[in-house]
Amino acid sequence: MTNPFVHVELNTTDLNKAQSFYGKLFNWKTEETRMSDGKYTTIDVGEGTGGGMLKQMMPGAPSEWLPYVAVEDIEAATEKVRMLGGEVVKDVTEVPDIGWFSIITDPTGAHLGLWKPLSKQQAKQH
Repeated sequence: MTNPFVHVELNTTDLNKAQSFYGKLFNWKTEETRMSDGKYTTIDVGEGTGGGMLKQMMPGAPSEWLPYVAVEDIEAATEKVRMLGGEVVKDVTEVPDIGWFSIITDPTGAHLGLWKPLSKQQAKQH
């Protein structure tokens, strides 16, 4: 598979409540980190695709899960969304020392994240 799902992220209106609920429900291992605009909780699910949780940043938006798909060229994939009739909700954004993402909406209104991790060579340079 050339574009697998690689990360699933919960954008929640109540981060503490979500952490407690999913921790008890699935016994997920979580780790909190600080971001410039709040805290981020990584989720280690053991086997399979892991993820994260953060406070919903869009005012008035509900809590929702957002899957991310790996792409080889984040800029080209994001531009292709526009050419195919989709919308770019958040343009290509760097996550320092980790990679780049964008968030898109397909022509039916479904949200999806695109993800390009740093290559091993790029990670060594950081």
